[in-house]
Amino acid sequence: MKRKLEITELIFKIISYTLLTIFSLACLYPFVYAVSASISGIDAVEYGKVVLFPKDVQFMAFSRMFKDNMFWNAYTNTLFITLYGTIWALVTSILGAYALSKKRLLFRKAFNFFLVFTMWFSAGIVPQYLNYLATRRVFNSVGIMDDKWLVVIAMGMAAMNIVLLRNAFEAVPSEIEEAAIVDGATEMQVLTTVYLPMSKSTIATVTLFFAISRWNGYFWARQMIANQNEHPLQVFIRLKLEEYVDPDIMATWSQPYASDSVIYALIICSIVPILIIYPFIQKYFAKGTNVGGVKE
Repeated sequence: MKRKLEITELIFKIISYTLLTIFSLACLYPFVYAVSASISGIDAVEYGKVVLFPKDVQFMAFSRMFKDNMFWNAYTNTLFITLYGTIWALVTSILGAYALSKKRLLFRKAFNFFLVFTMWFSAGIVPQYLNYLATRRVFNSVGIMDDKWLVVIAMGMAAMNIVLLRNAFEAVPSEIEEAAIVDGATEMQVLTTVYLPMSKSTIATVTLFFAISRWNGYFWARQMIANQNEHPLQVFIRLKLEEYVDPDIMATWSQPYASDSVIYALIICSIVPILIIYPFIQKYFAKGTNVGGVKE
């Protein structure tokens, strides 16, 4: 039998649900507007007639974008950086977090302190830039000239994600590890057969964090990748935006759709993969954050 809500509880729920609904609509509106603007006619977009629903529906902006080979090249580069960047960051973070979770690690407290210290005080852009230059020199010395790998390797870790993984590993009962060692398991076997399966929620959450970071990565890709054929999607969108606000270029624009429609179409295509993946990982998100973020 359900308990009857008191008047104060009822008021609180009404206010909470109302605010959450407004906040959700506010988050959803930019995406809906981008979709509408990408398929609306040139007059509707340029004169601000698009508010929610599209007007004078056309798909020529998407058609122009899909016929652009540089768009598909940028999309491929982004998939490359996201896939390999996530795998690299996840492997290094798991190994680092596993080591930091062990009380037998020499200078463990000092290592953990320096890890958390980087979350409090960022070193700034200059050390990161030097990190990229050093990584590039190492790559060039072994004959690797592909700048995409530079972005993948140099962005290998994130302190917050290592802390989440470390806390999740520390929550694994030590008795299970001891039983595995008694059965003859090596250190790597303990990690792969005990710790990883028992930390799936946190690993899934951290994987999502890394994937979104690599997918949306712009600044260092723009700074370090000089070859336009290796630019990821975010850099490609930015270059297109700069092109479409250039007065000299726009003076010769004679297309039956707005240049903004092309930009919005690019934005939609850059969002869709994350929207597809997120629902499959969402069930792990809250649990993974709680397990990895709380340490008793």
